[in-house]
Amino acid sequence: MLNKLDDFPIHQTPEPIAVPVTSDRNVYDRTWFNGYSSDGSYYFGVGMAIYPHRGILDCAFSVVQPGGRQHCFYGSRRAPLERTDMQVGPFRLQVIEPMRRARVVLEDNASGISCDLTFSARTAAIREARQTLWRGARRVMDATRFDQFGRWSGVVHHPDGEIKVDEAVCHGTKDRSWGVRSVGEREVGGAPAAPPSVFFLWAPLVWDDHISHAIFFDGPRGEALIREGIVAPLYPAEADVPGVEDGKDQRMATARHRVNYVPGTRLARSAEIDLIDHDGKTRTIALEPILKFQMKGLGYGHPQWGQGMWKGELEIGGESFDPQQLDPLAPEHLHVQQVVRASDGQRTGVGVLEQICLGPYEPSRFTGLFDGAKD
Repeated sequence: MLNKLDDFPIHQTPEPIAVPVTSDRNVYDRTWFNGYSSDGSYYFGVGMAIYPHRGILDCAFSVVQPGGRQHCFYGSRRAPLERTDMQVGPFRLQVIEPMRRARVVLEDNASGISCDLTFSARTAAIREARQTLWRGARRVMDATRFDQFGRWSGVVHHPDGEIKVDEAVCHGTKDRSWGVRSVGEREVGGAPAAPPSVFFLWAPLVWDDHISHAIFFDGPRGEALIREGIVAPLYPAEADVPGVEDGKDQRMATARHRVNYVPGTRLARSAEIDLIDHDGKTRTIALEPILKFQMKGLGYGHPQWGQGMWKGELEIGGESFDPQQLDPLAPEHLHVQQVVRASDGQRTGVGVLEQICLGPYEPSRFTGLFDGAKD
């Protein structure tokens, strides 16, 4: 089970790189990106992941513009042992220079979506704290993630038109994560379990000379499972980024959130995030959503193209839908990212707010699996 990466001195166990350290069926290794214009005139998302014990490599690309349909491409294949093989049919991801530059190509295909995009980093890699979540005595998530902020250039074609992606206005976030988390078909059998409950916010924001980032996992009573706030330098260009990590990240003592929902939904109408430093000083950031993206367009919660689901030796698919016509409380529609304008009272920025709230959540008075916010 050797592959090309075994020729590098990178091994963490006595096994070849193709052999994960855990036998958990849900082990994964994912690359994910978003890209969005500073005025909210478009958003696109990219995802690719390998699930070694499921034997699957899958990917997705999706794009939306205000007032238009969200267009989605999905691809899935049997996972190759060669980890440098990051291609699924017409889709391929190329790491041009690690921690610096990547290229995403989607050739013409039946979905009507294609692209040729290059991501260029403007920050060093920013590692989030290890994320470990439990359900009883079982780890349902145990993952490491790092983020990089950058810019995109290139072009996107979709059934309703073309987007020329200009690096002067297109921001992006790269998200690399690996470990174990729930993917694929729902597990069955065993004693009945309590209904699921998930509250997650993720808010990478771009300012003139720095980035801010906040990550939240809450329990059903609003108890803090994971709280993290980060501020880091934003460099003018890829060539100015000093290294893989630059050691200049500022880790907050903690962070807080407040979400105001669109009535009858679990979608944020506005939000505030507090970044609290180790001296107790609080920076409050107000977020105003301007464009919504359904994460099911990248496979998250998708009933047919969910991540890590076996589709066959090689299968591709696509769909287009009007985000405004979806039932906002259907489970596959709860997970969203929204392009947001940000302000802390002195500066303005732009970024995204990712959210999912599934099941009971006392701070928002959600008592069932899918009930919405009251007026």
